[in-house]
Amino acid sequence: MIRVGVYGATGYAGFELVKLLHAHGQVEIGFASSESHTGKRLCEVYPTPLDYPLVAPSEAPLGDVDVAFLCTPHGVSAKLAAAVLGKGVKCIDFSADLRLHDLATYETWYTKHTAPELLPEAVYGLCEVYRERIAGARLIANPGCYTATALLALYPAARAGWLPDGPVIIDAKSGVSGAGVKPTDTTHFCSVHGNLSTYNVGHKHRHVPEIEQELAEYSGHACRIVFTPHLLPVSRGILETIYLTTPPEVTLEALHACYSSQYAGEPFVQLLPLGQGSTLAHVVNTNRCTISLHSAGAPGEFIIVSVLDNLLKGAGGQAVQNMNIMFGLPETMGLE
Repeated sequence: MIRVGVYGATGYAGFELVKLLHAHGQVEIGFASSESHTGKRLCEVYPTPLDYPLVAPSEAPLGDVDVAFLCTPHGVSAKLAAAVLGKGVKCIDFSADLRLHDLATYETWYTKHTAPELLPEAVYGLCEVYRERIAGARLIANPGCYTATALLALYPAARAGWLPDGPVIIDAKSGVSGAGVKPTDTTHFCSVHGNLSTYNVGHKHRHVPEIEQELAEYSGHACRIVFTPHLLPVSRGILETIYLTTPPEVTLEALHACYSSQYAGEPFVQLLPLGQGSTLAHVVNTNRCTISLHSAGAPGEFIIVSVLDNLLKGAGGQAVQNMNIMFGLPETMGLE
């Protein structure tokens, strides 16, 4: 039995994670912490039968767990990760603090790093790409939700050498839960209901360097993206429409065969047959990423539609998948 602790258990992603861990056949929850709801029980914060007491992060009994999940913000997670590792506990971090390899890039897009010594050790937790590294890791940087959607959509093309230097255009749309549990002027019901809006237009969204870093890893060369996020009037789910230009001799059938070969046997990636299109209904409340491929009408020009649930394959489910690999469990355990 694996003993786990969850920091930030009352955020949207943290709560989804607790639900998954509670139902996992090989997990026992040692603690759940919350900065804003210390002293309450989880069932007092959410309408749930899960009755875990919520402790202050500083009082979490780290010595009682084998792995800690950090559902905490950037700028907070790195220092906490160092403390977790210092107790001999494995760590899976949901924030951006450990996803970027380059310190200067992180500090340009985020804030001053509080534990830069951890960057060389952190393994990027996209299981379909880094499964072998994850198996031997003690520190995992769980991918961003927008990022996972894009990277799973582009990984096979990058591996095949079909990714251009740029730009790759990514039109991304997310449900409101992706903005976190704390409401803002742009995310409360009256702003979102019946509306569709862009934000961070241009080369501005903080997932941009994460996507570009990983695409460079897969393809062996720098790749610039044009990324435009939108806020959908739904609670959860991400849909990305990606415009890809390959060498003109690449056909839609060849592209589909490439993706089919790459993802054969992957339990959480679904490639649709040609002629079908990915929708949020394919993935909401699952740990699955569904991908469809389409011709843009000219040689070598394609449209990829990639969808996932931002709270599961884009957060909590991906983290459980990482944990399963780290501890040598069946990868699908607790996620089917």
